[in-house]
Amino acid sequence: MTANSEQPHVALLAPMPSELRPLIRPFHLRRATGDKDVYEGSLGATRVTAMRTGMGMRSAAGVTERILDRARPDHVIVVGVAGGIDERLAIGDVITPEVVIDGATGNEYRPTDQLRTTTGQPASGALHTSDELIVDAERLADLARRGVIALDMETAAVAAVCQQRGCPWSVFRAISDRVSDGIVDTDIFKLAGPDGSPRMGAVAAFVLRHPGRIGRLARLGRDLQKATTAAAAAAVDGCAHVKPRGE
Repeated sequence: MTANSEQPHVALLAPMPSELRPLIRPFHLRRATGDKDVYEGSLGATRVTAMRTGMGMRSAAGVTERILDRARPDHVIVVGVAGGIDERLAIGDVITPEVVIDGATGNEYRPTDQLRTTTGQPASGALHTSDELIVDAERLADLARRGVIALDMETAAVAAVCQQRGCPWSVFRAISDRVSDGIVDTDIFKLAGPDGSPRMGAVAAFVLRHPGRIGRLARLGRDLQKATTAAAAAAVDGCAHVKPRGE
């Protein structure tokens, strides 16, 4: 099925397994024959191809190239979670940013207007993408002054490839933690592998070293589930508005 088909075709990109999981049921996703990394499904009349990007810019760019070559979609949607900077954002709030900023280069990318308001909220603020886990209070305050409302590690890379290839794209990220809460730090970040899967040995060692933080880990897990569910719901709504390219 090509991008010019009368049947819309959407590519969904979710960084971690926990971000892909809530998409499986609504989109009826199944592993593609001969490629365990690719999922295929549908939503009504819309065909869907989904992949995990893994964590970080390089991996996200490579997977985006791969899914564009394979699926030739009409629209790419990034689905997942983000760390909130704006204190007005609550856990589970879905953001539809006006602009996505590559923290390494300063390049800015603007999501396609077509889907940005489908969550019922106007597009607003900036999403900052970087391979770096930013926890320094001064740097975070500076980003907030520049209009950044949330942080992630993949979206700008996806946007750059889509822009180069002329493919419309959107992003639905839900807030899974707020930087001011201090729950996610370098130690917590290291508990996940490059693909976002938990490193169970590291988790066990962390719990043994920091038994007092078990409650915070449990809270993080609950907040992550709330956020991934909200982001998936926004993606479902967004897919209903995708049209074949050229219409």
